[in-house]
Amino acid sequence: MYNSKITGLGYFVPDNIVTNDDLKQWMETSDEWIQERTGIKERRWIDPATKETTSTMAAKAAKIAIKRAGLTKDDIDFIVFATLSPDMYFPGGGVRIQDMLEMPTIGALDVRNQCSGFIYSLSVADQFIKTGMYKNILVIGSENHSGGLERSTRGRNVTVIFGDGAGAAVLSRCEQDGKGILSSHLHSEGKHAKELALEGPSTGRWVPEILAENDPDDVSYYPYMNGQFVFKHAVVRFSEAIVEGLKANGLEKKDINMLIPHQANLRIAQFIQRKFELSDDQVYNNIMKYGNTTAASVIIALTEAWEKGKIHEGDLVILAAFGSGFTWGSVVIRW
Repeated sequence: MYNSKITGLGYFVPDNIVTNDDLKQWMETSDEWIQERTGIKERRWIDPATKETTSTMAAKAAKIAIKRAGLTKDDIDFIVFATLSPDMYFPGGGVRIQDMLEMPTIGALDVRNQCSGFIYSLSVADQFIKTGMYKNILVIGSENHSGGLERSTRGRNVTVIFGDGAGAAVLSRCEQDGKGILSSHLHSEGKHAKELALEGPSTGRWVPEILAENDPDDVSYYPYMNGQFVFKHAVVRFSEAIVEGLKANGLEKKDINMLIPHQANLRIAQFIQRKFELSDDQVYNNIMKYGNTTAASVIIALTEAWEKGKIHEGDLVILAAFGSGFTWGSVVIRW
């Protein structure tokens, strides 16, 4: 069996910056209120005039990652695309990338695991490479949240959190033992699915039904989050996933050089940092600038940390995420 390693990274976020003060035009809120609860100062929202989409952002991030890997689009064997906000209900975003980048007729897989989407996608790509089926796989996380958020006081608990953006990684075959992805660990607990969800429109609550009811109080087509419930589960599952990854590889928390947590809430990341006794240099957070970009958050943060020289050859890097589903997981990497 082969190993797989990340050979290229890239990300793209819209130019349009929306500060906490900017949100006051739609809802009753304040910079202090948002920062105290989430740690977020600003986020990027697509300017509708730019015609940017989940897929166009993904394509821009992918081009950077492929170039940095020293490859061309024709060297990519497979695409794994994670998003909860595809351009269309169907087909998914993977085939859009294959078309936009004018790639050969390679396979494209879409992953719908929301905040843990990139972790799941990386795990899938890792297995394809380890079995020898593919040599270079493009793994993407991209989200366009802004177009589907309720910009009102009623929806502010969710709306202030989310931002738009995309990140991509090229995962390539590696024949060095102990290098690249060492292990991945995936979990779910579906009984809590409705605690963080968007129920309609869907086949369970289809468009004609929503239109027929004509209910002004119907918010089923906006995302719902039971914030405190999600927070309490997140801090537990984050910790479990990290410990599981360390134990699987005979490692301890002191061996961690860099932890890249899903950027859901700065308070969650800080809790985990304290629990594992990690310094500020051992954890990378950028939720302050971008908000929660769901499937894109881990890969955007990983790319930024690498660009800033915070990740070095031989470092132990752990990626961890928790989110809707509930789903959660971790990936352990020897850089």
